[in-house]
Amino acid sequence: MKLYVVPTPIGNLDDMTFRAIKVLNEVGLILAEDTRTSGFLLKHFDIKTPMQSHHKFNEHKTVQQVVERIKSGETIALISDAGTPAISDPGFLVVRACVENDIEVECLPGATAFVPALVTSGLPNDRFCFEGFLPQKKGRQTKLNSLATETRTMVFYESPFRVLKTLIQFAEIFGADRKASVSREISKIYEETVRGTLAELVTHFTEHPPKGEFVIVVGGFSE
Repeated sequence: MKLYVVPTPIGNLDDMTFRAIKVLNEVGLILAEDTRTSGFLLKHFDIKTPMQSHHKFNEHKTVQQVVERIKSGETIALISDAGTPAISDPGFLVVRACVENDIEVECLPGATAFVPALVTSGLPNDRFCFEGFLPQKKGRQTKLNSLATETRTMVFYESPFRVLKTLIQFAEIFGADRKASVSREISKIYEETVRGTLAELVTHFTEHPPKGEFVIVVGGFSE
C-alpha cells in the first residue's frame, strides 16, 4: 500500500536505474503522463505492468480514485514522460493527496534535467533557486522583476520556441553582462551547453535557431 514516484530517463535510456525497472515490474499499476510515450519505455525494458493515463488535464479528476485504489491495498507507481514526476510535470496533486491520507510515498532518485545543466554551467551551485517554466503572459514581467536582485543562481526550463525571447528579456532585466549558460538535449545525441553573458547568448541563438529541450541557468545578482 504505497505510491512510488519513479524518475525515467530524460533522453538516454541507459540512465534508467535497476531499481526503477524493479519497482515498475512489481507494482500493480503505472500512472503515466502519456501512455504512448511510456509504452516505448516499458517495451524497451520488457515491463508488462498495466498503465493508466495521468496528466495535467485529468489529474484533478483521477487523484481520489488513485487514493482509493492504494487504500484498498494496491501499490502504484507514478511516472512522467521524462525525468522526475512533479518537477515541472504532473504529480504534485496525487503526492499531496496520498500524504493527506497517510499513504506512504517513496520517490526514487533518478534523472532530472536541471541538475546536470546546473553542474555543467560553471556558475555557483552551492545555492540556487529552481524557477521551472516562467508564466507565459500574466505575471511574467512581475516575476522577472522580482528575480532581478536574486543573489542565488537561477534555473529555468524553456521551450525552443521561446528561448530567444526569454534570453532577450533576461538581458533587459538582469543586465546584458550577466553570466548565463544554456543547455539543450541533455543526455541525448546532440547535447550541447553554451556559456557566456546574456548578450552573447542572445547573439548565439539569433544565429543558431534553438532546437530541442532547454535549461537556462543564470548567475545571481551581485553588487
